[in-house]
Amino acid sequence: MSDRLNRRTFTKAGAAVTLGLTASQTSRVLGANDRVRLGFIGVANRGGQLMSAFLSHDDIEVVALCDVCKSTLEKANQRVDGKATTYGDFRKLIDRDDIDAVVIATPDHWHAIQTITACDAGKDVYVEKPLSITVREGRRMVEAARRNERVVQVGTHRRSSEIYAKLAELTDAGKVGKITVSRAYRLSNMYPTGIGRVKPSTPPADLDWDMWLGPRAERPYQSNIAPYKFRWWQLYSSQMGNWGVHHLDAIRWLTGELAPASISALGGRFAVDDDRTVPDTLEVTFQFDSGRLAIFGQYEASGNPALRSGEIELRGTQGTVYVSGRGFEIVPERGGQFQDRKPRMEPMNVDAKGSNRNLTALHARNFLDCIKSREKPHADVEIGHRSTSMSLLANISLATRSRLEWDAQRETITNNEEANKLLHYEYRKPWELK
Repeated sequence: MSDRLNRRTFTKAGAAVTLGLTASQTSRVLGANDRVRLGFIGVANRGGQLMSAFLSHDDIEVVALCDVCKSTLEKANQRVDGKATTYGDFRKLIDRDDIDAVVIATPDHWHAIQTITACDAGKDVYVEKPLSITVREGRRMVEAARRNERVVQVGTHRRSSEIYAKLAELTDAGKVGKITVSRAYRLSNMYPTGIGRVKPSTPPADLDWDMWLGPRAERPYQSNIAPYKFRWWQLYSSQMGNWGVHHLDAIRWLTGELAPASISALGGRFAVDDDRTVPDTLEVTFQFDSGRLAIFGQYEASGNPALRSGEIELRGTQGTVYVSGRGFEIVPERGGQFQDRKPRMEPMNVDAKGSNRNLTALHARNFLDCIKSREKPHADVEIGHRSTSMSLLANISLATRSRLEWDAQRETITNNEEANKLLHYEYRKPWELK
């Protein structure tokens, strides 16, 4: 099964597969004009951005907020005039009967536990990318959504982009020929000091550090881990997951791929002197059985552009595409050695013209619509799981210094048993993966 269904039906109202819920299976049946009651778990940085996206829609009500940092929680509540009930423990928020859906923007190592708990409690879920921090977590999240017949939208917001949808129609129709190579990059010159080097210290008085760690092992607080810099620590996130998932998800959509057959990652901490546990320089190549490569580079010791333009390059036999949220350009190919040198297609430039600017708000709108219609959202949990798995497998390839052969149906690595052990980890008690 590929992403072809999603590519072809993006703009066709009602064409998405429904979740098959009946009135007795939902906590509340919502009509088209009903307000969706939301609870937000994690309200710093991205969580705040998601609040803005959802508050731009008139048919929502923010009834509860949760964060492990009290000052962050109080600041977020001021945005809704102090009307939301606040919590330090997400389980108390999820236990409320008057919440239709939760929006999760916690560190990556929390996504699985919170999403599964919410689904089991009958709540729909919007969860930020990457979906999970392990492949096994991701599959359990899909299972939880399906057994509870929940709408679960993953925050790969390009899936709600009209520009990307239009391009997907063109690539699906073969307009740029056979795409053999796709490329995307995370570029930022963090040399020389990156996230810095700091010693463990006492956590801020208003931060529940033990709750922040959750299922991960107990360790002293460090100011270059929380609240934002956890993205450079492998135990809690990764830049491959933070950025790679966005671009790899778009590449999967535009090429109709389900999963790679093999993954090879090279890189390390080559130049930046900081406490990070992820590379400052990384390049991953994914190979698909259909006959194409996808390349993702994480360059954090050099920031100059790697592409002619845009954020993703698709190299087809008829034309090369450069796409971003602002639009896309198709540059015609010309025949090379022994071939006719004439252009193989007409050039094309498509501009978003403002309709595509706030993708997060569009993605939130799709989620709200699907809560009411019970259709699968643009970035359904299975889609998010497959795209997240690519980034997680890249991390495993780097950690084991090996090329991995991937069985996408059984979701197992077939050529390296040690690598298979990294598909999950043992949670710190009392947390468990359901």
